[in-house]
Amino acid sequence: MPREFTQMDIDIFNKLAPEAGGNQISKEAGHHFPFILRPVSHKFAESPEDFRERLERLNAEELDYLVGLALEGKEDIQSLDEDLEELIAVVEEKLSPEKAKQLKDLVGIF
Repeated sequence: MPREFTQMDIDIFNKLAPEAGGNQISKEAGHHFPFILRPVSHKFAESPEDFRERLERLNAEELDYLVGLALEGKEDIQSLDEDLEELIAVVEEKLSPEKAKQLKDLVGIF
């Protein structure tokens, strides 16, 4: 069953993808996005650099919240492809090397 976005999820999504206009529904599939980062990576960010700039809009609390969701398996980071490296770099800078290592361990990056 897809995860229902909380108000925190909606606020973060809107900060990362303001051009979505507050809409969290996939135009192609016609359902609510089940994740925050994957649609930002695949539908809105135009490059890994753009994805990183979007992530840098988040404060430490918002970023830590996303890391927590990823570690709980509620946020998909496996399919971020090259954007995953940007996520890990921003987590390392804004949160801690330990949090970045937890994400690396989750996806099997050594």
